[in-house]
Amino acid sequence: MRRTTLHRTTVTSVAAVTLLLVGCGSQNGGTGADSGAGSPSRSASASASASASTAPATSSSPAPTEAECTHNAELTTADDGRTICLTTGGQVRLTLDGTKERPWKPVVVTGDVLKAANPGIVILPGDAVAAYDAVATGTAKLTSSRPLCARSSSPGQVSCQGIERWTVTVRVR
Repeated sequence: MRRTTLHRTTVTSVAAVTLLLVGCGSQNGGTGADSGAGSPSRSASASASASASTAPATSSSPAPTEAECTHNAELTTADDGRTICLTTGGQVRLTLDGTKERPWKPVVVTGDVLKAANPGIVILPGDAVAAYDAVATGTAKLTSSRPLCARSSSPGQVSCQGIERWTVTVRVR
């Protein structure tokens, strides 16, 4: 049996990165949902309409089958890294909750299988809201990003330049 051991430098590196990320979150000085949080906020639950079709895409889980495709899906920050399947003519809507200090950039879509639709009105600063109609079969990626930490406005405060990325793959059948 082969024995695996961690090297001291690996453990030290992991500890340093963890402390850096925790320090970023606790120094944000912001208000609202993410103030005082040690890590980026993630929505606690995903929408029921995207349920079975939003299983995480990993090398051990197969791509969604046609039976798992849905006509409508609603996505949040909690759906980061997932692959969903839509039927042609369906719609995907997403709301990424941000803050004024940590705003989401507008959502970018790659591919030509999704067409922008009217998502409604964004009420809170920092949120990213989008909607897309599934117009053809194929695959598209939805992406956005935001600062990992709020920018420090006063000298001497800790800040970081980290970026939180959000990506969802959409397969249209």
